[in-house]
Amino acid sequence: MSAATTGRQCWLDLRQAGPWRRAVSEEAVHLRFDALVADDPADLADLPPTVTRVLVAGDTLPEDLTGIDLVLVDPRRHGDPAALAGARPGVRFGSRVDVTDAESLEVACERVRRDDCTVIRFHDPTHIPLEIVLAAADGAPGRVVTEVDGVQEASVHVSVLERGPDGVLLRPGGPGDATKLTEVLRRDSPDLDLVTLTVTAVRHVGSGERACVDTCSHLHQDEGILVGSRSRGLLLCVSETHPLPYMPMRPFRVNAGAIMSYTLASAERTRYLCELQAGATVLAVRADGRTRPVTVGRVKIETRPLLSVDAVAPTGEQINLILQDDWHVRLLGPGAAVLNSTELKPGDEVLGYLPGRERHVGYPIDELCHEL
Repeated sequence: MSAATTGRQCWLDLRQAGPWRRAVSEEAVHLRFDALVADDPADLADLPPTVTRVLVAGDTLPEDLTGIDLVLVDPRRHGDPAALAGARPGVRFGSRVDVTDAESLEVACERVRRDDCTVIRFHDPTHIPLEIVLAAADGAPGRVVTEVDGVQEASVHVSVLERGPDGVLLRPGGPGDATKLTEVLRRDSPDLDLVTLTVTAVRHVGSGERACVDTCSHLHQDEGILVGSRSRGLLLCVSETHPLPYMPMRPFRVNAGAIMSYTLASAERTRYLCELQAGATVLAVRADGRTRPVTVGRVKIETRPLLSVDAVAPTGEQINLILQDDWHVRLLGPGAAVLNSTELKPGDEVLGYLPGRERHVGYPIDELCHEL
């Protein structure tokens, strides 16, 4: 796929929409879907110019393609899309391929390297053919769109080979599915404005339960999760990607803090560490503020000696973090400096984040709340 291809496209399939064709079509237009797909030109006739009108060709090509922006053909039956476009000036042509076996997979790989747009439906319950097609499309200028029967399948497709196709064509099960698709495809993980905090006190506070968050991702050396005793201020706890003298590294893990601590499940939603479980999402944050959602594989909660770290923000906001009292538990400082928690002292600088609002069941809310 071309580096110039930007943004994941949302397409909606009207071919089997039945009695709610009009409702799902209006929903998709309202959500600014990129394309609507039909096999009858009449179903595309009243669409506004903001959406691409895509016609799937039947056994023969219609003579009149007025109002159609893109025609999808079977290259083995209708001919090469580039040749068809040359014979029909003003109309774009692309390929549609059903991948059911090795032969049709080879056709799909050929088309994604040659055509302006290729729409592919994979019929077997394996993602290996999609991986092969995406690999074949690497560096090609065209757009790859995959057909899916539901939003859950779409969420899987977009993660294949860490990038997925350029667009997803959803066959909706009813009104509301288009909205759900946009939540999956247009979801963004924004950068956070991290601040430099100054440590004011470090003290031993007895023992308690702390949580190690084991993710399903290989974390970077300047990456961890934000954790804090209060929702208005969080410190950046680094992943176990740095050498340890007595045990191997755990590049998927963050030794995060006491179980009652807050962390970010997304840029807007907090969770208590004790609420995280296998399959949940937590926000991984790098020292420059870049973020990405990662999947939690497990949370290890064990009783350990604890250390309390107090810090102050440039705004005067008081921050606290309670974490395991051990040298190998680390925070990140400015410039991605790795700081062993047991060596912290007043005056040291650490990285943190100030969400700026109180929380109720993890959601931001404006209300009176004192956290001491």
